[in-house]
Amino acid sequence: MLTMVTEETKSMKQINEECIINHLPGDLIERVFLRLPVSTLLTCVGVCKHWHNIIRDPQFVALHLQCAPSYALVFFPPGLVSGKHYPSDAVLIDEAWSPSTYTVPVIGPGDFLFGSCNGLLGLYTKTSMIKIANLATGECLHLGKPVKNLKGDHFCFYSFGFHPVTKEYKITHFLGDCINGRPHNKDKFNIIQVYTLGDEKWKDIQTPEALSLISVRNSGVVNVDGKMYWLTEDMSASWQHAVMSFDIREESFAMIQLPAAREDHDYYGSRKFLIRDIDGKICIVTAQTSRYDARTLVGELQIWALDNMVEQRWSQKYNIKYPPDYILGPRFVHRDRILTQRGHNNVCSYELLGENFEIDSSKMVKLLDFSPCRHNLQSHNCVKSLVRLDVYKNAKIVCRPKQREGWELNKWEAWERGLSENEKLRSVIHQVELNGIACAQQNGIWFNDILQHILDDAIRREIGMKIDQIFPNFPDQTRPLRHLNCVAQKLDQDNLIARINNSETIIKAMIQTTNSIFDMIDSAVDDQIGASSTNAGISSQNHSEGDDAKT
Repeated sequence: MLTMVTEETKSMKQINEECIINHLPGDLIERVFLRLPVSTLLTCVGVCKHWHNIIRDPQFVALHLQCAPSYALVFFPPGLVSGKHYPSDAVLIDEAWSPSTYTVPVIGPGDFLFGSCNGLLGLYTKTSMIKIANLATGECLHLGKPVKNLKGDHFCFYSFGFHPVTKEYKITHFLGDCINGRPHNKDKFNIIQVYTLGDEKWKDIQTPEALSLISVRNSGVVNVDGKMYWLTEDMSASWQHAVMSFDIREESFAMIQLPAAREDHDYYGSRKFLIRDIDGKICIVTAQTSRYDARTLVGELQIWALDNMVEQRWSQKYNIKYPPDYILGPRFVHRDRILTQRGHNNVCSYELLGENFEIDSSKMVKLLDFSPCRHNLQSHNCVKSLVRLDVYKNAKIVCRPKQREGWELNKWEAWERGLSENEKLRSVIHQVELNGIACAQQNGIWFNDILQHILDDAIRREIGMKIDQIFPNFPDQTRPLRHLNCVAQKLDQDNLIARINNSETIIKAMIQTTNSIFDMIDSAVDDQIGASSTNAGISSQNHSEGDDAKT
């Protein structure tokens, strides 16, 4: 009977709670949800059907996307440095310019990033598949490449965009001239292959003429408002380059002339041209390069913005003297600061001070410190969104990932082994620290017990202060390395070296202090024994003199 009442009470309570939730104003719940991060909303989805329907509604997903804070995503491509394989990695920098600590799970160790759009990442692999992944939810979609086993294929020949009118996500691929899957003319392309998420296959679009594939690789590709832009060669133009655009909805091409060249003295090497996206505007970034390193920019950095596409009108947005060494892409300006790679191991930011200014290296803010040297870093704008990929999973082009991929491949065994060895070393150091603390505590108990028998107050206070000094102050156990990104791993490695040195110093000081206390206690005990002997002698002498007087 009691069991039935209890179950009935629980059932009534559950019904009442569901009624309360269902009777809350929907717009009020929605306004609250719009302020919550994706990680919290994914938990809220399972609370009740009413909340599930709100959070999964496409209109709410679009609204939440508009309200979501933006991040600068710095991507480290995989590479071979001094014979050692280093995996790809990513660091998110928030609006307060604070870098993230942990890895991005959807990015595999051998992935290359070719686009970021509405919280979705376009990832290129050296297998027969590419991957679209939601940064925040972890959802992934594996798609077959348009041409399998294409020789000379490269991640920079892919791009990923979104059309704001049709709400479609498009992947594009610059297909170099090839015969039977082998490059025929590696410098040119005549076809752009387009895939719309949800479609059954890729579509080939013929270009108006043969275009430069080298320019695509050297200058980059950007997507703005449903159009894709890149640079191509135009030998008749003053800067011998022009901008090509491709409307991913209309599947049409257009050529945009660059501004007239400024008077410029070629004190340095050849001029480099990059296409970038700054605040939703197409921009051309150009500077001369060093004669000794074609990647290093020197002289003046000019940034031109396309103000009117129809009239092909440009304006010079910035003219920067003493530019940074390397410009990241495709998004190197975030909010009011330039994001740049300085030297080989640092990513820094510098405030945009006006249209014409000089970069003062002393005012650069170091954001990331990494090791070893990594080239071809990328910078993307990204958000954490609820955009779902399962709605596209039934397309025939969607593939299952191979059984062995990512960290399971043999090439990453040495990397994983190195992480395990470092974690074992950290555990050993932590155990040494714990043993030192236990030893200090035991000595402290023993010293405090002896201290009660020290009669001299001044000596007792001095020894008590010494006892307080023997307790070491060690940091807590460090985080597991395999969950940290490359920047946080380097910081933890540096901290580990300092921790080892610090532990040795602390333990030596603890031993010295302990020995000092022993000496003080021995001295105090000797003094007390001496004083007791003296007092006993005086007392004996007084008794003897009293006996003589009586006699």
